[in-house]
Amino acid sequence: MPLKYQRWTDVELEHLNPQLDRQMITGENLMIARVLLKKGVVVPEHSHENEQLTYILEGALKFWIDGREIVVHAGEVLCIPPHMPHKAQAMEDTVDLDVFYPPRQDWLSKNDAYLRAMENTRQPV
Repeated sequence: MPLKYQRWTDVELEHLNPQLDRQMITGENLMIARVLLKKGVVVPEHSHENEQLTYILEGALKFWIDGREIVVHAGEVLCIPPHMPHKAQAMEDTVDLDVFYPPRQDWLSKNDAYLRAMENTRQPV
């Protein structure tokens, strides 16, 4: 795979639903996604084969994971092992970077209906 150099401003902003947008850059073995979440939006419980690192740039996400509730704030990182079910809610408008190994094939093929069909998932915080 050739060397890639990209600016986020040059990466397509994908509108998944009215409360959630994302951008993705994929290498041979890794994927990084910039995810923009509006306050109150809930990402439904799901799991995937990919290891995930979530780094919060702005805002905060509350996760329900491994029988716990964890609030991850700006400047903090959560490492989610493969196949671990998790759910998240934006406590405020949030920008996060998600790194996946291997790349999320469901996101690349747009087979991620759990994000695209998030009706009535906005809840009070």
